[in-house]
Order: sequence, then structure tokens, then C-alpha cells
Amino acid sequence: MTKGCWDIIRSKYVASAVKAEQYPTPALIETAFIGRSNVGKSSLINSLCRRNGLARVSATPGKTQTINFYELEAKRVDEGIDERAHFYLVDLPGYGFARTNRNNKEQWSGFISKYLSGSDNLALVCQLIDIRHKPMDSDLECYHWLLGCGLKVQVVLTKSDKLSKNAAMAQKALFKREMGLTEDQIMIYSSSQHTMRGELIARIMGTLEEYAQ
Repeated sequence: MTKGCWDIIRSKYVASAVKAEQYPTPALIETAFIGRSNVGKSSLINSLCRRNGLARVSATPGKTQTINFYELEAKRVDEGIDERAHFYLVDLPGYGFARTNRNNKEQWSGFISKYLSGSDNLALVCQLIDIRHKPMDSDLECYHWLLGCGLKVQVVLTKSDKLSKNAAMAQKALFKREMGLTEDQIMIYSSSQHTMRGELIARIMGTLEEYAQ
């Protein structure tokens, strides 16, 4: 019998951190979200968890200045039996800050790098990119840096509702070519319409299960 689909049934904020001593306990397996400022990261997290206001949406790019941890509970039904999983969704500050000074940029870059390169529980990084633009240098640099850290990356193209279906698919094909991605390494998402929510949850949970084995 085929197992049921995973869904996120509970979510809560647990901690903000700028250094390892502030990371929450107990340790759980993690998936991190990263992207340029104003890419729609908070909106996507709220959509994924079906909880408005879980991650604060700001009109000011670069508002998130800490690593924010949310504890999520996922559920699926397997042959009539509930299966549950707990993990941290880790919201990372945006890169490409519009309004900050150089010292702050270096400080933020430092603690983000330490988290990404030093976490023993990080199974997947979802890199969010605005589908309306061509791949920017900062997006490409971030992607290759993540790969260089040995991390598994899922590219998520946000704000797809801003384009027609044909234009969105053309942009997806462009990103696949420019970044050398396979079909399962990239997907399109609309936070306002929750498009591909189930698929993103499935990809996250599949990676977490593989990582835990």
C-alpha cells in the first residue's frame, strides 16, 4: 500500500540566534531557507505552514537579521497508522542587503557561513529566487558556495503568480540551463496561491528521511 502524503500540521517559533550557543535544544534535523532580500521568504514559510504571521513579512528588504528557528510537526498516514516527524525550519537572513553598512554585512555573512558550514543536522537548503528575473550573480555565488559546503540544495522559484504559466515555465527552463539543474532540483512556488505546496513538503520530507538513514 502506498504511504500517504506528508503535511505540516503544527509549527511554532522557538529561537533566534547569531551564534551556536543560541541554537535551540534539543537538536533536530533541519532544513534551511535562504534567498535574496525581498524574495518572499517569509510569505513562503507562512504558506508552507499554513499559518499567517508565523514568519513576519516586512516591506523593508533585509529586515531579518538573525537565524530564526521554527519547529515543525509533519504527519502522514501509513496503512491507517499516523506517522509523525519533527524538524526545524531555519530562516536565514537575506543576502544582497539593501540598507545596511559594511560592518553589518560582514558580521551577518560570518554567522550565516558558520551555521551553513558547521551544522551537523542540516539536511537541505532551500534557495529561494525571484522567478521574474534572470539569475543574479549573488544567486549563482550562493548556490555554488552551498554546493562547495557539501550541502544539498533545492532551488525554489518564488512569485510565480506574477507571471503567466508559459512565462513561468520559460523562466524555469532558463534557471535550469544557467545553474545546471535537473528537474528534481528546481520547482516553482506561489505563496499567495500555495502552488506546489504539497510537492515542496514532499521534497523536504524525502530529503530529511534520506539524511536520517
